Amino acid sequence: MKSLDSCKLIYPPKGQAGEYAKYAVNHYRGCGHGCVYCYVPLVTKQNRAEFDAGARERKTFDLDQLEREAQVFAAHHVKDPILLSFSTDPYAPNDVELQLTRKVLTILKRNGLAITTLTKGGARALRDLDLFDPATDWFASTLTSLDPAISQKWERFAALPADRIETLRTFRAAGIRTWASLEPVFDTEATIQIIRETHTFVDLYKVGRINYSELTKRIDWQQFTHDVLAVLNELAAFHYVKKDLQPFVKQPSQFCVNEFLITNPKETV
Repeated sequence: MKSLDSCKLIYPPKGQAGEYAKYAVNHYRGCGHGCVYCYVPLVTKQNRAEFDAGARERKTFDLDQLEREAQVFAAHHVKDPILLSFSTDPYAPNDVELQLTRKVLTILKRNGLAITTLTKGGARALRDLDLFDPATDWFASTLTSLDPAISQKWERFAALPADRIETLRTFRAAGIRTWASLEPVFDTEATIQIIRETHTFVDLYKVGRINYSELTKRIDWQQFTHDVLAVLNELAAFHYVKKDLQPFVKQPSQFCVNEFLITNPKETV
């Protein structure tokens, strides 16, 4: 039997990305949402204009190879959901035409693997709702503000906040577990407002600060961490505070989870 280390398309992310999932697939290069705060072009040495021009299939990506690697993961009985994606958005605007994300998810599910997607694409993800299994899979969206004007300033071509939130609600109503990435935080009050508006249909929150920005130095992260944990605990909302904010956590919250990949969040209490 081949080892998991022999796989290249399904890989274990490192660093901050590793706090979101144990395994991932990045099938696109570039995005198209044009988020001002996106640091992917910087850390991956991509031209910003090309990155913002839209998603395109990675030259090293191959669906037949993904099928073989999915079979390896299945043979090893891997239960951890495989995330799409860290260096792009699986529901970038032009995925509507390319539909490579659906092909990737279909291969993973055909081999009995669990999936999770993280997106700012909103309703574009609903096309693939039929592929998600309530027993194993998760759907997630990045939420930074509830104000459409602010979203259009910071996330120029992403789905508007109301669209993303309604898509989370739709997945949850279909029995799919949901999580929200509250990262980057560039407006601390907005982040707390998001939690209050969405906690009835979001199963888990991941909270992380903004990086590679002047705001990183200007925001009082100790006060924010205190305030956001108070709200999460008040609402009994399961959450994970990323490592860049963990130095400001005085004691673990009752509803703080150490692992994202859990079968039922309420079983951890």
